[in-house]
Amino acid sequence: MSAPRLRWLRAPHPTARQTLDALYAGEVLHAPPTAASRALVDAARAALRAALGDEPRRAHARLSAAAFFEAIGRLRRELYLGEPFHALTRGCMEALGFSRERFAFDPARLRVISHDGHLTPAAAPVYYPHRDVWYGHPACLVTWWVPLDDLEERETFVFYPEELSRPVPNDSEVFDYDEWTRRGWDLKIGWQDVESGLRARYPQHLGPPPRVEEGVGFSCARADNLLFAGAHFHQTRPQSLGTTRFSLDFRVVEVGDHAAGRGAPRVDDRSVGDAVGDYVPAGAVTWER
Repeated sequence: MSAPRLRWLRAPHPTARQTLDALYAGEVLHAPPTAASRALVDAARAALRAALGDEPRRAHARLSAAAFFEAIGRLRRELYLGEPFHALTRGCMEALGFSRERFAFDPARLRVISHDGHLTPAAAPVYYPHRDVWYGHPACLVTWWVPLDDLEERETFVFYPEELSRPVPNDSEVFDYDEWTRRGWDLKIGWQDVESGLRARYPQHLGPPPRVEEGVGFSCARADNLLFAGAHFHQTRPQSLGTTRFSLDFRVVEVGDHAAGRGAPRVDDRSVGDAVGDYVPAGAVTWER
């Protein structure tokens, strides 16, 4: 059985409005690096080397699991909360025509997909098929994903484009954004507690999982820009390649679309709360919490 088709964009449409409408309709923008995305990646890679030493992708083989996890936790906070990284994120947005006046963003998170990570029970939520909107985000959510290295298709993730406009069985009603952040932002930033993957309730697909082989995958180059509607159903590939995959992603909303309720189809999201209240206005110069 051939994989369903996904409509790829290789460059933004002439206006941000046209690009957003295309993303809401299910197209995925896979654009080459910009000077801004390279600057973001260079800064993140430098921070990785400072935290993990040379060859960060193989650091898991020379560090204890506890030391690796602690270093990644510190780094996630630095990237998510640091104003220098906010400024670099704004630059990425502007480089593809997303003006500061119209957008807000949830800052960049460091994503870590480890060699054989799918065999660790505490990491199971990383591999759940899901929609990003199941985490209290609006229909107009755009997810912006940037790899820190050149990656083969087997190192990334897959989309199930046919599911964009039809519901899938899920338990997104377990997610309450206010409860999620009530004791602090550690879960929002990324796991700072090794047991979070066992204790926290992460929305997930119910029933027999979709087969990764039936999804639509992609390869990418370092600092590529991959943008897709947060309503897209997708899944991280498990990998046993002896290396760790590092990437960044941040979430973007057009404030007018959020106010008007515009966006991609919202067919099965029952999560509670609105994460946008904690987004950073793209024109802001300080972070307050």
